[in-house]
Amino acid sequence: MNRFILSISMHKSKKCFCEKYGHDWFDNFRKLSFRYFDDIVPNIPNIGESVFSMNYKFAPIYIAWYKALEQLKLEPSEIDKEIWLLNENFMKIFPQFLLKMSGKIYVDSFRSKAARHIERQKQGKLHLYDWKISFRNINDNCFEIDIIECAFKKLSKDFNVPQLLPGICRMDYLMANLMGNGFTRSKTLGDGDDCCNCSYSKIGYCEWSPEKGFVERK
Repeated sequence: MNRFILSISMHKSKKCFCEKYGHDWFDNFRKLSFRYFDDIVPNIPNIGESVFSMNYKFAPIYIAWYKALEQLKLEPSEIDKEIWLLNENFMKIFPQFLLKMSGKIYVDSFRSKAARHIERQKQGKLHLYDWKISFRNINDNCFEIDIIECAFKKLSKDFNVPQLLPGICRMDYLMANLMGNGFTRSKTLGDGDDCCNCSYSKIGYCEWSPEKGFVERK
C-alpha cells in the first residue's frame, strides 16, 4: 500500500513539478524517492496494533521525499511546500463526498479506539515507537488529544532528517480541510513544545491556507 501511495502521488504531481523544475529534475526526484523508500521500509519498526496505524504508514514516504528533495538542493521551507503539494494531489484523486465521509469515519473510529490505546499505554504494551497520548471526549462532535510522544519525531532522528518536523505536522490542517473536519492546535512537539494539543470536530471547518503561515496554529 505504501508504495502504491508513493507512486500515485508522484504521478499526480508530475505535471506541476515538470513545469516548475523540468522533466529531468522530476525524473531524478522520482528515482531518488523510490530508492530512499526501498532503503527505508525494511528499517521502519512494525508498531503493530495502534490507533495511529494509518498515520504511521506515511512515515517512509515522507522521509523518502524529504531526503530526495534535500539531495536536489531545495531549501527546507520549499521541501515542506512540495511535500504538502504531493499529499494534496494524492488526496484529491478521491471524490469530495468520499473524503468527507472518510473524515467522519476517521473521527468516530479514533474516538472508539482511544480508550483501548490509552489502556495499553498504561499497561506498557505500546510499541516504543507508538504515539503516547491523553484523550478528552468533549461531546458527540468533538474530542481533544494531547500527544506526548510522536513516532515521526523519533523516526526523523533515526533517519537523519531532523527538519522533517514541524513541516509534516502542518499536514493535519490539509487533511482536516479536505476531509471536512474541524481541527485546531497551538502546540506541537515538532516546534519544541511539551505536546501537540489537538482538537478535532467530526463536522466542522479547518482552513488550510499555508500562505498565512503557522504561528498560532502550529
